[in-house]
Parts: sequence; structure tokens; C-alpha cells
Amino acid sequence: MFRTDPVQTIATLLVLFLGIGLHEYAHCKVADMAGDPTPRNYGRVTLNLFKHFDPMGAMMIVLTTFYGFGIGWGRPAPMDPAKMRDPRWDFFAAVLAGPVSNVLQACVYALCLKVMQFGGMDQGGPVGFFFVLGVLVNLRLAFFNLIPLGPLDGHWLLGLLMPESVRYKWFQFNRTTGMYLVLGLVLLGQFLGPFSPITWLITFPSNALAKLLLTPYWQQALFGR
Repeated sequence: MFRTDPVQTIATLLVLFLGIGLHEYAHCKVADMAGDPTPRNYGRVTLNLFKHFDPMGAMMIVLTTFYGFGIGWGRPAPMDPAKMRDPRWDFFAAVLAGPVSNVLQACVYALCLKVMQFGGMDQGGPVGFFFVLGVLVNLRLAFFNLIPLGPLDGHWLLGLLMPESVRYKWFQFNRTTGMYLVLGLVLLGQFLGPFSPITWLITFPSNALAKLLLTPYWQQALFGR
């Protein structure tokens, strides 16, 4: 359904902008710390988040947000594992840094809600709603990126845990097929709702973690308990 609430739309776009931009920055920063000069050479070790956005991915975020859900992508972080001090595990850390950054962002938004709670402020207004969006959107971004299919972070993380004899074949499979499987999961989710694989992979775990982070007011408002 087309979303017409301008406050909700702007809040969602801002949370997505911060969530995706800081996700890509985290990849680049950890790779840079591991000795890989590639992200710095591309000007990506920066908190100027506009540098981390792909025009088509940003356009997709805007369009899909108007229809009640936000999907999109940033510019892939340029990283070269061969230039890291420990090519396998430093690369693993650099990839994992993206989803971890989203979980940390969710925790910061949740902390802001706690401050509102202890300060006796109205959590149900626009500011409280923005913080709630920050928790929910970032947790879903984290779990979405952990799906082990290319080009998502999860396929790199799983592949790096595999024996070298099968790792290359796994990465090759995801380069040729993974994107289509991810798109299929997203589209399937629009038709199957709570029975879709995307619900099991993203919605259930992100809601479970959100219940731990949110204040009682929002736990009751969103989950009824």
C-alpha cells in the first residue's frame, strides 16, 4: 500500500540512510585497520555517508519506502583480502563489521528510548517513533545481510568458514546464482507473508531481539506484551 504519512516516510528514509551508510563505512574502516589500502584509495574510509551510496540502490530505497517497506543497497565496500595482514580472518572481521554496526546502531536507538522512559518523556510521539524505527530497521538490515546468499555479507561469512576445497565453488555459485535467489526470497515474502522464508530468516529473529531492547511501552504497542 502506498505510504502517505510524510513523518513516517522521512523517518524511515533517515534511518535507512544512516543504517546502510554506517554499515558500508564499518566494512571499509575494519579493512583499513587490517592493512588493506583499497577502501582508503577509493575514498571510502569516511563518515561522509553519501560516499557509500549507489545511485540505483538509493533510488530503490526511496521508491520502496513509499510502498511501506524499504529495501536497497549501498556501494559495495572495496576490499582486497590479499592485502590484509591475515587474509582469511581479517576479511571475515571486515565483512562481519557491517551487520555488527547495524546491531550497535539498534542498541543506540534503544538506549535513547530508555533515556526517554527514565526521563518521563512521551515515547509515543514522533521522536520516540523515530527511535523505534531505528531499532527495528537496523535489526532487519543486520539479519537480512546475514542471509548466506550472494551478494549479501552472509555468503562471505559462511564461505570463509568452509574448507578451502569447497570455498571457491561456493563463492562462484553465489556470483552467478546468489542474487537471483535473494530476489526470489524477497518477492516470495510479498506473497507468503508469515509463511515465507524471509519471515523466518529476518522478521522472527529481529523481533525477538527488538523485544529485549525496546521499552515496555513499545513492547506492548508492537507485540502486545
